[in-house]
Parts: sequence; structure tokens; C-alpha cells
Amino acid sequence: MARGRVSRLSVRDVRFPTSLGGHGSDAMHTDPDYSAAYVVIETDAEDGLKGYGITFTLGRGTEVDWSRERRGASGDCGRSQCGVGPVGQAGGKASLEVACGHEILQKGQVGKKEREEHMLTGGYPAYTTSCAWLGYSDDTLKQLCQEALKDGWTRFKVKVGADVQDDVRRCRLIRDMIGPEKTLMMDANQRWDVPEAVEWMSKLAEFKPLWIEEPTSPDDILGYAAISKCHNRVIFKQLLQANALQFLQIDSCRLGSVNENLSVLLMAKKFGIPVCPHAGGVGLCELVQHLIIFDYISVSASLDNRMCEYVDHLHEHFKYPVRIQQASYMPPMDAGYSTEMKEESVKKHQYPDGEVWKKLLAAQKN
Repeated sequence: MARGRVSRLSVRDVRFPTSLGGHGSDAMHTDPDYSAAYVVIETDAEDGLKGYGITFTLGRGTEVDWSRERRGASGDCGRSQCGVGPVGQAGGKASLEVACGHEILQKGQVGKKEREEHMLTGGYPAYTTSCAWLGYSDDTLKQLCQEALKDGWTRFKVKVGADVQDDVRRCRLIRDMIGPEKTLMMDANQRWDVPEAVEWMSKLAEFKPLWIEEPTSPDDILGYAAISKCHNRVIFKQLLQANALQFLQIDSCRLGSVNENLSVLLMAKKFGIPVCPHAGGVGLCELVQHLIIFDYISVSASLDNRMCEYVDHLHEHFKYPVRIQQASYMPPMDAGYSTEMKEESVKKHQYPDGEVWKKLLAAQKN
């Protein structure tokens, strides 16, 4: 975007009724409607360019004012720093604030061209969460799992945390379908306290999960409370220094846009922790693809124990959607941060006056 002062900033509440199909359901959110605060910035540069930014919420969280979100309002929002995130995306300027960043990036020049070529041909490895949302029936789970296997997926994540016996049953079903050689991860969405997490995972350990994501509720600075309440580079630094993480799962919307994401990638490199980003939602896959590919080419220089989540929802509403080939993210070839949504989709799904919501709200009244 050319230099200029912001002349116009618009924010629209865009919601998709994913709850109707159980998409996105987990132990904490049984009927979420994947939504976004969609920001468009224009300047007085008279070049016709616009900046686009999004922050992912679960519907009602979009109504929370930005000052509350900056203080860490979660729950339905589920994303702290929601206000700074989309504006930072739309503005598009990043600064690296880690002292060792320059040295890491200099070392990252070695073999950079070869890694670029590898991304263009093979892409960045992904894992899928689309098969095993908590609200899916067994028949739906089996069908989606079979389709994913046919499409070449080898890494799967299953939602757990509502009922331990049901989790055992569903995890056994999935493990039997994918076989012992495929990778399985689990996500409890902060449902348990610490004793519950230990007891629950002792019963799920037989399915050999690579990780358990967000196992515990917020309780201390070194727990997931700190991450959900204050997602920023300072907290990640404390977690890394305390050896509290085996995998670092950044979220492109939880952090303060590009600036903080890059700072965390640099710190992860310094501490030798693999980054396996969270994605899905509304546009999170579109956002995070840029970060993971940059991480591999210029920072980590490694794909060992690294993969990025992929959820096959709502990409059709973006002007430049992600491209997945052989269970891998292919590098985006268009300029920008891939955040621009199709105007027709925005109009139809704007809450509460868009065509989709007018029909749904009218039906609820009747």
C-alpha cells in the first residue's frame, strides 16, 4: 500500500451459520457460528488500494468492543488482541522486535533458494481437523475420515473433553480407521483442570496422540490461562524459557498481527521449539499460510516435527483462498495477506441484516 493517511476505516460483522452442521463444535463451544470482524482500510494516497483485515470470533464475540478485547475478553470472542490484529493485517507493516532476530534471519539466508523451491513444488505439510468435530455423528466422522484418507491426509486432530468414555470410543474409531502409522492429535479446548487433564489423558494415551492441545483451563502465568488471556510475545517468551511447551501453536488472529507473530517465530527458533500453527475459523488458514512458509524459508529452515492445521470450511468466501495439494499448503502467488473476502459473501452474511441471517432469524421467530 502506498504511503498515505487513513481516510476511511470500516468494520463489518460477518457471521456464518456453521452451528447448523455442527462444524467447529468442541468441548467448550457446542454450537459456534464462525464469524469475523472484517476491517477495510483506505488511505488518501489515491492509488485505489485497500487494506483488509479479519479477526475470528464465534459470533457474539464480534459484538465486544475493541477496548475490552484488548484487555483480553475471551469466551465467545476466543481471541485476545482482536482489535489490534485486523488493523495490523490491513496496514501490513511489520517490525521485528527480538534482539537476536537479525542474526537468525541472516543465518536463514543459507539454503533459502532451495527451501523456496521445495515450497513451490511440495508445499508445507498440513494436518486436518475437519473430520472430528465433537458434534459430528459417527457416520459423518467415518465418512469424512475415509474421504480425507483418499485425499492423502496422514495427520488428523480430534476434539475431546466433553465425556471421557465417549472420547475413548471416538478416538478408537478414528485410530482404527487411520491405522497405527498415521499421526493423531487431540484438542480439549481448555475444558479440564489439571487433575482432570492428567486422569483423562491417561485413558486416551493408548491412542498415541502426538500432542494434547489446550488441556487445561487458565490458572497461572505458565498455564494456558496466560495464553488465552494475554496472547503476546512476552507470554510466549516466558513459556519458552520455562520449557513449558513441546509444540508452539501460534494463532494468526490471537497475536497482534504480523509483528508479534514474527517475533514469536524468531523466539521459537532460538529455543528450538517446532511451530505447528492453529488455523481454521474464518480466514485463519489464509492468514497463517504466509507465516509458516516464511518461517520455513527464512527462520526455522526445517520441517522436522512441523505441520500446520487445515480446516476445510469457508474458503470459498475469500478472493484468494488457500490451495491444498497432497495434504500440504501451496505457497500463495497473489500479493497481499490473503484477507480480502468476496463482497457478495460479506453482504449475504453480514449480521443481522444480510440475506442469510434475515432468513434464519425469521425462521427462529416462527
